[in-house]
Amino acid sequence: MKRGLQIVLFILSLIPLYFAVTGFVGGAAGLNGGAAVNADLDNQFRYLSAFYLMLTFLIWYIIPTIEQHTGIFRIAILAIFLGGLARLYSYTTVGVPQPSMIGGMALELGAPLLAIWQNMVVKHPS
Repeated sequence: MKRGLQIVLFILSLIPLYFAVTGFVGGAAGLNGGAAVNADLDNQFRYLSAFYLMLTFLIWYIIPTIEQHTGIFRIAILAIFLGGLARLYSYTTVGVPQPSMIGGMALELGAPLLAIWQNMVVKHPS
């Protein structure tokens, strides 16, 4: 059970890593088909890309001993879930984003399931 969670977390951690790298390099224009964007939007987008990178590093840090990091893991899951709620709010108030963003939203809103899995690992570490 623990090994399965570790593998899933590593695979899922590649998603924020991808968005961190592409956000740093391509900025907000990368999601806008390469069209120019406002400098403030680009600046904020690249800044937030750093949070994706730190989320990746945080996940990598806790993966080896996932059963010992319940507090950190739950805070990370809460942050991811709140991001999903923010995307859902945008979806309902601004409009439908591209399919990859909807996929991200679905993963984020489903993130609490990982906390349940981690809780099972804590209770049954083998």
